[in-house]
Amino acid sequence: MPLHSPASSRPRLSILDLAPITAGGSAATAFRNSVDLARHAEEWGYHRYWIAEHHGIPGVASAATAVVIGHIAGGTSRIRVGAGGIMLPNHAPLVIAEQFGTLEAMFPGRIDLGIGRAPGGDHATARALRRTLITPGGRDPFPDDLEELRSYFRPSVPGQVVRAIPGEGLDVPIYILGSSDYGASLAAELGLPFAFASHFAPDYLHAALGLYRSQFQPSEQLDRPYAIVGVNVFAADTDDEAHRQFTSLQQAFLGMARNQRAELPPPVETMEGLWTPMEKARVERMAKVSVVGSPKSLREGLEHLAAETQADELIATAMIYDHAARVRSFELAADAFKEPRTK
Repeated sequence: MPLHSPASSRPRLSILDLAPITAGGSAATAFRNSVDLARHAEEWGYHRYWIAEHHGIPGVASAATAVVIGHIAGGTSRIRVGAGGIMLPNHAPLVIAEQFGTLEAMFPGRIDLGIGRAPGGDHATARALRRTLITPGGRDPFPDDLEELRSYFRPSVPGQVVRAIPGEGLDVPIYILGSSDYGASLAAELGLPFAFASHFAPDYLHAALGLYRSQFQPSEQLDRPYAIVGVNVFAADTDDEAHRQFTSLQQAFLGMARNQRAELPPPVETMEGLWTPMEKARVERMAKVSVVGSPKSLREGLEHLAAETQADELIATAMIYDHAARVRSFELAADAFKEPRTK
């Protein structure tokens, strides 16, 4: 079934969750918090709830992504749940087809499969996952792996030896994720929806969206381009409190810049004195696609991003230390974006 743009001119609003492990917290708490947030998201009308694959990061609990997706889907009843995304070169395509075929059989009509080609961790971890970015012949195996994965969801043919059971014949929509022109070109060529990771790698956002839309070829899954744009959303009752919560993400990005990854830190009153001017510039560049503030500021920021990118969907993520504050932030975001602003 082709995926169409929203009926109205306003993009859909969704959630991307990394199941954050906070300083002093645990993965078990992170998973409980994710289910709680997904239940609220379902009530507030979010379109989908995606989980991202990352490895070896102390502040992220979503490494076993398919398992977490099952946990979230089992704790909700209507909202679409999926991967944003699975880093395909880390896995055999058949394994992913079986995992997501299983999820679709358990939760029919609710499972999405976003696919990326980044490592989702450092190089040592990538090697431990048996990741191969380039084949011995010098060819990037990603397009072939993706086609193999897609083939397992088609009905089997007589004599077919390798089959995904469950998986074959199931409608598991595939999305291409990226932060450069590579994913945009591939998604356009295959006629698949494209999600851009602008919540941490915004530099090529507009170039990639332009390339995707200009080169798009219709397919059985999609009749016209469908673009999803990632955005950090930090909302609170006041601008000052939202900016205070935002310092948790700034500290996390600063740790990435220093190659000092840790659990998600609590917010601080100010980042002054914690970073050098060069580090500040790098963190601000990484967090460029962020909307931070009170409901009024939030509405204006989301509407500006939607207009600037012409996105079919905004997918919001929030690495907020306090779970109650995180839930409140997504509640405010849903309310702010529900109706057009009155003039």
